[in-house]
Amino acid sequence: MFVRVVDSGSFAAAAASAGVSATMAAKHVRGIEDRLGARLLHRTTRRQTLTEVGQLYDERCKRALAEVELAEATGSELQATPKGQLRMVAPVSFGSHSVVPALSRYLARHPDVSVDLTLDDRAPDLLKNGFELGIQVGDVVDATLVARPLRPYRRIMAASPAYLAQAGVPEQPEELSSHQCLRMRYWRRYDRWHLVGPAGEPRIMRVAGRFLCNHGQAVRIAALQGLGIALQPETVLVDDLAAGRLVRVLPGWSYMPSPMYLIYAQDGRPTAKLRTIIDFLLTRFGPRGLDAGRDT
Repeated sequence: MFVRVVDSGSFAAAAASAGVSATMAAKHVRGIEDRLGARLLHRTTRRQTLTEVGQLYDERCKRALAEVELAEATGSELQATPKGQLRMVAPVSFGSHSVVPALSRYLARHPDVSVDLTLDDRAPDLLKNGFELGIQVGDVVDATLVARPLRPYRRIMAASPAYLAQAGVPEQPEELSSHQCLRMRYWRRYDRWHLVGPAGEPRIMRVAGRFLCNHGQAVRIAALQGLGIALQPETVLVDDLAAGRLVRVLPGWSYMPSPMYLIYAQDGRPTAKLRTIIDFLLTRFGPRGLDAGRDT
């Protein structure tokens, strides 16, 4: 209001432009003077002129208002155009084999967006760690988050042709007990594989083997080296299966699928970058996404 009075030259004109009474405009300016303990305007019956303090205050106010206007314009632009950095977290295997190739396509479409991706198999704490978006395997218990379902996370069994030639090809899940099974240490019960059959029938198989590891890529390499049967996401094994380096074991069976979700904080007005990447990932990995023909 003070700037309006200065620019228009009178309280009446400033009040008219703001849609308030001249008395209210004068009251606003007097409130500033009382707070500062200094006179900003020399008032006469015909016009107001700035005091020395008023001149300095007017300059600073105009700078501040210009910054506010720029901030408003920037906020509106971010709402309209995908722009800025997006921090995201995803599971290690799914993130590296599925999310990264998808993000390369998204970034090609939106050159003003950058992505800071963290790969972590632990359930993400978005707010604590400053993530705007996450992919979580397993149920989401935080009621403050929006959880959009993706296709279930599936794992399949595979082994090298050399291993199967030497150890034989299992025909039934029960035969896994006599094979070298490559196990993941971070699974709560790594000596049990919870399988589901062609008709959806569940089977819990006790497994053993000489190789135990905490990383899926190491398990994949162990399978390639002929150390046994790996149970890993199909996205990790798909290229090796296509090239014949690995062979699907018990193709009608897979690990019990886990629910997977795209998660983000509730926000009535998300930025354009967040809106577009959510839509993009749901298109690719949602229940009816572009990759629906491949288990991930």
